[in-house]
Amino acid sequence: MVHSAYDAFQLITNSSTKIDAIESYGSTLLLSCSDGSLRIYAPESSASEQRSPPPPSSDFSSQTLELKKEAYVLERTINGFSKKPMLAMEVLKSRELLLSLSESIAFHRLPNLETLAVITKAKGANAYSWDERRGFLCFARQKRICIFRHDGGRGFVEVKEFGVPDTVKSMSWCGENICLGIRRDYVILNSTNGAISEVFPSGRIAPPLVVSLPSGELLLGKDNIGMFVDQNGKLLQEGRISWSEAPAAVVVENPYIVGLLPRYVEIRSLQDPYSLIQTVVLRNVRRLLQSTHVIIVVLENSVYGLFPVPIGAQIVQLTASGNFEEALALCKLLPPEDSSLRAAKEQSIHLRYAHYLFENGSYEDAVEHFLASQVEISYVLSLYPSIILPKSFVILEQEKYVDVSGDNPDLSRGSSSMSDDLESSLPHVFDSESADLESKKMSHNTLMALIKFLQRKRYSVVEKAAAEGTEEAVSDAVGNNFVAYGNTRSKKPSKSRASTAISSVARDIAAVLDTALLQALLLTGQPSAALELLKGLNYCDVKICREFLLERNQFVCLLELYKCNGMHREALNLLHKLVEESNSDNPPAELTQKFKPDKIIDYLKPLCSTDPMLVLEFSMLVLESCPTQTIELFLSGNIPADLVNSYLKQHAPSLQTTYLELMLAMNENGISGNLQNEMVQIYLSEVLDWYADFNSQRKWDEKNYSPTRKKLLSALDSISGYNPEVLLRRLPPDALYEERAILLGKMNQHELALSIYVHKLNVPELALSYCDRVYESGVDQPSAKSYGNIYLTLLQIYLNPQRTTRNLEKRITSLVSSRSPVIPKVSPGAAKTKGLLSKKIAEIEGAEETRISPSGTDSGISDGDTDDIIEEGASTVMLNKVIDLLGQRWDRINGAQALRLLPKETKLKNLLPFLGPLLRKSRESYRNFSVIKSLRESENLQVKDELYSQRKNVVKITGDSMCSLCNKKIGTSVFAVYPNGKTIIHFVCFKDSQNMKAVGKGSTSRKR
Repeated sequence: MVHSAYDAFQLITNSSTKIDAIESYGSTLLLSCSDGSLRIYAPESSASEQRSPPPPSSDFSSQTLELKKEAYVLERTINGFSKKPMLAMEVLKSRELLLSLSESIAFHRLPNLETLAVITKAKGANAYSWDERRGFLCFARQKRICIFRHDGGRGFVEVKEFGVPDTVKSMSWCGENICLGIRRDYVILNSTNGAISEVFPSGRIAPPLVVSLPSGELLLGKDNIGMFVDQNGKLLQEGRISWSEAPAAVVVENPYIVGLLPRYVEIRSLQDPYSLIQTVVLRNVRRLLQSTHVIIVVLENSVYGLFPVPIGAQIVQLTASGNFEEALALCKLLPPEDSSLRAAKEQSIHLRYAHYLFENGSYEDAVEHFLASQVEISYVLSLYPSIILPKSFVILEQEKYVDVSGDNPDLSRGSSSMSDDLESSLPHVFDSESADLESKKMSHNTLMALIKFLQRKRYSVVEKAAAEGTEEAVSDAVGNNFVAYGNTRSKKPSKSRASTAISSVARDIAAVLDTALLQALLLTGQPSAALELLKGLNYCDVKICREFLLERNQFVCLLELYKCNGMHREALNLLHKLVEESNSDNPPAELTQKFKPDKIIDYLKPLCSTDPMLVLEFSMLVLESCPTQTIELFLSGNIPADLVNSYLKQHAPSLQTTYLELMLAMNENGISGNLQNEMVQIYLSEVLDWYADFNSQRKWDEKNYSPTRKKLLSALDSISGYNPEVLLRRLPPDALYEERAILLGKMNQHELALSIYVHKLNVPELALSYCDRVYESGVDQPSAKSYGNIYLTLLQIYLNPQRTTRNLEKRITSLVSSRSPVIPKVSPGAAKTKGLLSKKIAEIEGAEETRISPSGTDSGISDGDTDDIIEEGASTVMLNKVIDLLGQRWDRINGAQALRLLPKETKLKNLLPFLGPLLRKSRESYRNFSVIKSLRESENLQVKDELYSQRKNVVKITGDSMCSLCNKKIGTSVFAVYPNGKTIIHFVCFKDSQNMKAVGKGSTSRKR
């Protein structure tokens, strides 16, 4: 026996006649005896109260609704109540009726017991079942099932009658159906259509037994096994009740189920696994009946009552005997008004159960009960003395620990009639100080259980801590708005959580939890989980965790600890040390992981926007080993380029160029003009040094291109942020002509640049490419016509090479020194030559003479230059180059101007590649413009014709014509017609409406 759930008390002793059936009504007992009489028993206390004065009537209505735990005495006897032995009786409480099954089924009105109705068709019935909710009665007679319905008055109405295969031994309603126990089988009978469905066979030893459960399900007996089925007869999986023997009757009284066995009454739990709770030894038990909270046990001549032991006392018994699950189940049955007491009891039981499981090695289950007990985190951590916790908090929590283990007056037995065992202290928790127990407490399984406990607690604890931090931040922010300038209260700004003094209770608890959780994770070999903890929001104690991590060489976790607490300098120093040790020839044995320099770069990336100086300081440590990644760090981190450049110039000049190149490649507009100029200056310095080496060895060749010179040429051509005059001064006078040409082009000195390409470099292709770039850059410009003159400048250079090469160096030097464009001189005979040449051009092309606009550059061609071209030796003219240029770029060159520049002895057949397409294009343009002119004239005529047709509209004014504005007749007044030709108004009305519109627009504009 586990504990005493019921106390057996003898209510009636030594009845003079044999008891056939029994029922309770309020606090009275109704006994049907073998002599056909009905004997009414009442509690002895109630009978003594009613003796004086005698009751005015013979009713026996009791003052209470439950049986009393005292001796019952005979109050009165009704002889001849039944002619045959009574098989069963049942009180129908909602209808105040007594149902009796004897010769037939009769209904008696309570409390006077006069017969209300007798169902004669029930004569010979041996079993019945009453549906209290619907007022339906079904009974079995031989192989027939009859269903009657109470009409609410004095009678019953027959509803259905069905036949069954065999005699019914037991029956019960199950929803709309009826479950029948027929000899060796159980069946479900549909009460609507009489359909029968088999469930399963009954046992071979005991007769069928059908018991209805409060949940609406059924318990079917199969010898000593009780099977649970639903209302449709489907077998449930909630387990089976294994009785010691086959029960003759079963009653349910939550949370127990009671069975009548041949030798005793057996009480079992109604919860799986339906364990045995108590046995009550009573011989020759004939009936087992459920009353209100009391189970009536009927012997031949006596009656016992099984009165439930108070729930509180049962909880005490179960807890003392170590049956914590049953005790917790009983706690849920405590009255609702004692909810606080119930919660306290459950927490206390959970705590005792958790300790019991913990000491017996069931750590996972122990954690569940520690959580259910809502015990403080420090209470559980006290079971793990090897876990290091913040000292200030440990001292604080020791007091709480004593309070938890001590007696609580709210949980004493005096409040609920319980024994003193339940709330006693737990000395076995504190007496376990042996070495074996300590080693067990720090085993892998115990630590895994601790991790589970802390993780389950962590969400709510961290949420409270974060909420407190938010409230403090908001209050500080609001408070600072009201602080006067003269306030001397000091407030140190904190950049990290490490510098903030934790003073709130929630954050103290969070610090203890996270510190313990980190240690437990690492002690169980879960560094990855520990790292995830540190990466998120955490409150780990920095000092304790740092020492713990250093002892176990958990450098990755230590770095994350520094990072989450804003200790970036400490983290970077440690990381640099680890990188150096990893790259050494003999790395330390404790360094299990190799750290590469890119780890430092990865760490620095998030710091670029918050602490750029720290990034620059530590990036110098990895510049030599990881130059590209470091430069990309500067670029991706949005660190000001000028700051990085100055820092590199001071600490790593060799990498300055690399940084500027990557910066320019990433975003040309993102690099300032100063940086562009500095990058070009660096290139030029390197090229000049390279040139000096070759020149000293007399090996210099203008066609030599080093990688740096290629970069210089590309930079000079592609970027525009440098100062070309400054760079031009640095160039040697007799070398680096290509660089000089590019710089002159940037200064719009196109003639000088082209002269270098043609005469110094002897690469006409570069000159042509230069002209193309200048022309294409000005196509979309408003003064695009002037950019076409660049080709004429090249023609001039080809036609008069001696003049263009004359004093070239001197002109460049004077240009740099004075920064003023060279103005060509005009010769005295310019006017005469110009007249002759213009006449020639007009005869050939028929075009209007146009002059070349200088447009601020040196590309203008004066008339004096033409004389020079003609007068100076024509043998030096590069006529083939001229003809090739005209043939290749005929569509970009002004034909009249080009012909004016050509020598007189130029043959027309050589100009066919130039003049042929030029004339075709001119003719095509002429035709196109003629067509356009004709189309426009035709369109003009159409518009005029439409205007005339509109003016021919006729409006007929009659005597009925009305003004559309004032709705008066037009008469002989002046009128106006709208463009649609139909709307007619007075001219005066039209003028008034126009004036009103003008006034409205003016008022609107004034409002705006």
